[in-house]
Amino acid sequence: MTSLKLFNSLTRKLEPFEPVHPGEARVYTCGPTVYNYPHVGNMRAYVFADVLGRVLSWKGYKLTHVINITDVGHLTDDADAGEDKMEKMAAERAQSIWDIARHYTEAYWADVKALNIRQPAHWSVATDYIEDMLEFAKSIADKHCYELESGLYFDVSTVEDYGRLARAVTEEGEGRIDAVEGKRNAADFAIWRKTPPGEKRQMEWDSPWGRGAPGWHLECSVMGGKLLGFPFDIHTGGIDHREIHHPNEIAQNQAFCGCGGLSDAANSGARMWMHNNFLVERSGKMSKSSGEFLRLQLLIDKGYAPLAYRLMCLQAHYRSELEFSWEGLGAALTRLKRMVLAVETLRARLDALPETPQGGWTLDEARVDAGGTLMQFVQRFDEAVSDDLNTPQALTVLEEVLALKKVDPAHKAVVVAAMDSVLGLGLMDLSREDLRIRPKEAATTEAEIEEALARRKDARAAKDFATSDALRDELAAAGVEVMDGDPLGWEWKL
Repeated sequence: MTSLKLFNSLTRKLEPFEPVHPGEARVYTCGPTVYNYPHVGNMRAYVFADVLGRVLSWKGYKLTHVINITDVGHLTDDADAGEDKMEKMAAERAQSIWDIARHYTEAYWADVKALNIRQPAHWSVATDYIEDMLEFAKSIADKHCYELESGLYFDVSTVEDYGRLARAVTEEGEGRIDAVEGKRNAADFAIWRKTPPGEKRQMEWDSPWGRGAPGWHLECSVMGGKLLGFPFDIHTGGIDHREIHHPNEIAQNQAFCGCGGLSDAANSGARMWMHNNFLVERSGKMSKSSGEFLRLQLLIDKGYAPLAYRLMCLQAHYRSELEFSWEGLGAALTRLKRMVLAVETLRARLDALPETPQGGWTLDEARVDAGGTLMQFVQRFDEAVSDDLNTPQALTVLEEVLALKKVDPAHKAVVVAAMDSVLGLGLMDLSREDLRIRPKEAATTEAEIEEALARRKDARAAKDFATSDALRDELAAAGVEVMDGDPLGWEWKL
């Protein structure tokens, strides 16, 4: 079996995956702050983490994946001054902060489902762990923290190698942190924020340092350590977390564990830190302040199947920047359609598609059921995903299998199902109807379209081209493009 190698952001090296606990893989992913809808750039991080988890399962590891929900503590930027994102949104909407959190958590979960992202072992919600955060903070306060009027602060000079993950070893490297009067070092950060005199938060708790709320960085250290144990295997997040949030988390972990420097990566709390790169969008609509920003529901409302966006993510390596465009999304949709048509053709040659083994497809399961002819493709696919999750190459291997003609259809179906269990495109369940472009505002029903197309087909068969053309014009007036001669065989799109 090809060894799984992953890029560790802490060492900036490709390293073999060696689990802390034999046969297990424990992964923590920084989840959303639920003050607004996630945009598609946010969701790239969870597609990446999902593929990582699927690859670990494919390699035979028992996966425990934790994704947190931040419902308290995250300010409007990464600084130590300003408003809490959740409190700010609740005030703007004149709603309970708990209602805000519930609404946007459910919206995020809907996107997770639409993108075929597997459920983690735990959704850890920050406010469920306040007592644990207080105990953690008390355990490190004497040696590593100091108190100011605004709260309890972590002194980054008390741990070795602060900022190694970000490669930020100078104060200039911490430019995103605003000055707070009394801080010993520019990079020091809040562990606990006191509620200012005369103010009251919707989310606040008593602490030895005054009534207030935890700092954003504290929650991930606490939940990661409590649910996975230090050190665990892999911590993931977007590349934006690599500069401040994750270095601060690492510093807390070092303090809590009494660990030394980061030459031993396990002292960071996780053996590996992995980060996906940005999704770039040139029009500026990635920002949540732009009004109709690019969230997954907007793509769906414009008629695009959400799994086309997942494929768009998989077409680029997770450490590469990915540019979003509607043309690129359309190309990904066309590619997905080709795959679905190939699976439909395969399905027609079989009595039934292969059953997924209990616990999901693994490399070993695929080897047993693939048959000798297809083993080379299974091996090449495994080599691709084992090479730091090289999904672009893995997709190419899958398409080669789909294009094969003179092979046993049952063996071919096994290999396609097994590969798709890693890529998560849902190919064995999708139909062409799922992938038709149908904008939300379209008034014509699919039944009406199909009925008109059936009449047009009869007219063409009878060589009644006047009626055929009239029906085509009628459909066009309703926004339906009849796709005669389309090599993919899609009859229409809106």
